[in-house]
Amino acid sequence: MKKTMEWATNNKLKFNENKSRAMLMSRRRRKEKKEIEIYLNNNVLKQERATKYFGIIFDSKLTFRDHINYIEGNA
Repeated sequence: MKKTMEWATNNKLKFNENKSRAMLMSRRRRKEKKEIEIYLNNNVLKQERATKYFGIIFDSKLTFRDHINYIEGNA
């Protein structure tokens, strides 16, 4: 995040921590803690299990089940 914040500062951009979210994406089964803490402007970003990006719903395991269910509901 440090490099991202430096890039934003150099390009006169600001990130809104209230609109930003974090998501850990992996197909691997983890034994360690699944909750992550990413800070933006000294605030912890909220972690999500799924997010919609360009009309596709991505979940943390990359199974696309949420997206398929969403498309089935609309069909």
